[in-house]
Amino acid sequence: MKDDIPSLEIDIDDEVITLDLDERDLPKTVEENAFLSGGYPYKKKMKRSDYEEALELLQYELVKVQAHLQASGERVVIVFEGRDAAGKGGTINAFRQYLNPRHNRVVALSKPSDTEQGQWYFQRYVAHLPTHGEMVMFDRSWYNRAGVEPVMGFCTEEQHKQFLSEVPHFEHMLVKDGIHFFKFWLNVGQEMQIKRFHDRRQNPMKRWKLSPIDIKALSKWDEYTHARNQMLENTHTAHAPWTVVRSNDKRRARLNAIRHFLFSMDYDGKDTSAIGILDPQIIGPGPDFLNQFGA
Repeated sequence: MKDDIPSLEIDIDDEVITLDLDERDLPKTVEENAFLSGGYPYKKKMKRSDYEEALELLQYELVKVQAHLQASGERVVIVFEGRDAAGKGGTINAFRQYLNPRHNRVVALSKPSDTEQGQWYFQRYVAHLPTHGEMVMFDRSWYNRAGVEPVMGFCTEEQHKQFLSEVPHFEHMLVKDGIHFFKFWLNVGQEMQIKRFHDRRQNPMKRWKLSPIDIKALSKWDEYTHARNQMLENTHTAHAPWTVVRSNDKRRARLNAIRHFLFSMDYDGKDTSAIGILDPQIIGPGPDFLNQFGA
């Protein structure tokens, strides 16, 4: 038996539409504009055959990186952030498909316990940082306090301000300690987010991915945009820069995120021809890149 989801009034580019995720068909304006939403530069998905061929080469390079980490004891932290349904989980899976899970961990924390709520905000994340030779990927991270928490009222305005002030210092400590630190913001267009939510609701195998918070977020697009912009402006630093990946096409997003990571790492046997070329229309640094297409 399905739980009831109310229909919502959604404002898209000054047009108000009625959205019911239980309806089989999406509103026409959403269906027609999803892929190009947010000023996406391509009209079609990358061909699956081209994607799989490129991904295999990149995953072979990732295996080399893991061997290097094991030999050198170096540590890696990768933070994946983005709106709900931006493609974080799929990108993480593309990274780690052929990596040894003993030395590659994904951290996806639920809401803090009563004990954790009484601790230093970063404390529960510190416990999951890597030891020598490890790579840790955060599927959402401490940046909850820069996005969902202030938008949904789960933290105070003062806590939000304090976080934005403190996080550059926290991340500087990680980098100074020798951790290779990466932050990806996966950016999805509004209509594409709605389409992916609808796909999840219509698919019993994916319905678990759609939470009540996700539903509430649909009507708070502008609030999340404001919070995202504040976050990027305050936490895009020289020692811990944000890399923005436009993710309406998950295939292009995954390839470019992996390429950026591989280009940034030094490891034995690195094959730059296999890594390929970054797409400057898909990936770029921080708020300046976002501002280029006004997303």
